[in-house]
Amino acid sequence: MTTVLVVDDDTQLLRALRIHLTARGYQVRTAADGRSALRAAAQGEDIDAVVLDLGLPDLDGADVITELRASTNVPIIVLSARTDSGDKVRALDRGADDYVTKPFGLDELMARLRAAVRRASTVPENEHEPIEAGELTIDLPAKIVRRSGRDVHLTPTEWGILELLVRNRGKLVSRQQLLQQAWGPAERKETSYLRVYLAQLRRKLEPDPAHPQHLLTEAGMGYRFRV
Repeated sequence: MTTVLVVDDDTQLLRALRIHLTARGYQVRTAADGRSALRAAAQGEDIDAVVLDLGLPDLDGADVITELRASTNVPIIVLSARTDSGDKVRALDRGADDYVTKPFGLDELMARLRAAVRRASTVPENEHEPIEAGELTIDLPAKIVRRSGRDVHLTPTEWGILELLVRNRGKLVSRQQLLQQAWGPAERKETSYLRVYLAQLRRKLEPDPAHPQHLLTEAGMGYRFRV
């Protein structure tokens, strides 16, 4: 049985999520603050995923993510009323796997939770094996991309962006992570760079660039590669 740790200081929301998750076959543990969540993780409890609010009464949720990531790789889904892109990027950079904004739809949260747990439980693919995604074949070690069997030429910058997305396939990658991957550790805020390069990648790789199947935009947060 999958065990989910839900961290939120809203007692009504904790109760509602416990009821809904339990009804869907999950085992649920709850924590009303950051320190309680960290104690649960440190005590070696069998936790398979964390649903975490950022606005906790004792610790900032981003700091809780950092502490959790020091000891575990379980999926962390942020569930927060904070809509500022800076908060979203910071949470993702600290190690969150996904970000859901309150108010939220329960079906969406369940779908994101299922996807995160599924990715975490999947045995990693041999990185020497090409990755198949629709018409695309991506060979990471050889740095080769083929579409319908034909080689696609990518610039070094385009390849850097695609490689990071593919290595994290299915997961949300923040804009800051992509900027650092493509242009180095110096901080860059010109997200227009990414829009230009993602548009170029879609023209080269997507059957319909206006309706991408693989290179997906998560508004205000980053991008995701879907196989």
